[in-house]
Amino acid sequence: MKFTAGQIATILNGTVDGDAALEVTQLSKIEEGTHGSLTFLANPKYTQHIYSTNASLVIVNKDFKPEKALTPTLIRVPDAYQAFTTLLEYYNSQQKAKAGIEKTAIIGNGTSIAKTSYIGHYSIIGENVTIGKNVTVHSHVIIEDNVVIGDDSVIHPNSIIHSDTQMGSFCVIHSGCVIGSDGFGFAPKEDGSYKKIPQTGTVIIADHVDIGANSTIDRATLGATKIGKGVKLDNQIQIAHNVEVGEHTVIAAQTGIAGSTKIGKNCIIGGQVGIVGHLKIGDNVSIQGQSGVTSSIEDKKTLYGTPAFSYNDYIKSYIYFKRFPSIVKRLESLEKKHT
Repeated sequence: MKFTAGQIATILNGTVDGDAALEVTQLSKIEEGTHGSLTFLANPKYTQHIYSTNASLVIVNKDFKPEKALTPTLIRVPDAYQAFTTLLEYYNSQQKAKAGIEKTAIIGNGTSIAKTSYIGHYSIIGENVTIGKNVTVHSHVIIEDNVVIGDDSVIHPNSIIHSDTQMGSFCVIHSGCVIGSDGFGFAPKEDGSYKKIPQTGTVIIADHVDIGANSTIDRATLGATKIGKGVKLDNQIQIAHNVEVGEHTVIAAQTGIAGSTKIGKNCIIGGQVGIVGHLKIGDNVSIQGQSGVTSSIEDKKTLYGTPAFSYNDYIKSYIYFKRFPSIVKRLESLEKKHT
């Protein structure tokens, strides 16, 4: 698609610093910009590239003050990063969406699919499924019986949505996700073996939830595993049975959350974090990557380490962790002098 600098400035409520009639046809990174491309500058670490980029148009913060002569035209906005995101959303909205059901798809009895939605090749939709408006189900997706998918959601190839799952509107499920599989529930027997506990609950996913590739969300033993509005999950995340994740919490890749733990709103959880079961994590909690959480956490805490404790205490303690061998030698030397 082709846009002028003036058109883009109108979309972003920005101002043009340069040629408003300049046309761009593609997007690029600022360090890899080519003639006719649009890029943005939000991170100060990349400021050097604005003086050498070949991009024709750059979105910048309105208070940006160049220290050298510039070649590209600028669009000044309050927040360049947010503006570029808005532009990407606008660009995607202009793409012609597919609608209809491919001949190779299989649709079960009693299933309702809005006419504006799309079901891709070789996807299998079970019985009594409800799929809302403008939903895109890509190829090789399996959606089992009694599932509800809200409007404007997207399910990418090779994902599996098990029976009775409820999904809100504007959700994105990336490739390879498994939602609603059995929770890890087994009761020990006297002979040392284990008896499987039936997992009879569901998964409820609210609106505007993104779930990264190859992530898994288990159905509840009883009741529901719940993912709150606006939650963003990275790739390869494990959410166990009966877990609840509060609104607008973000969780980075390879984190695992054990059964029945409740996570609050607006939390930030780093990659490879492990959280044991039956805990309560408060609102606005930050957990640094590779931490191990073994006890409940109050609101607004920042944690690091295994077992995780106060981030500031961890950083102070780390100074001594590194020096521990030399500290031991000094103690041994002092002991010898006093014996």
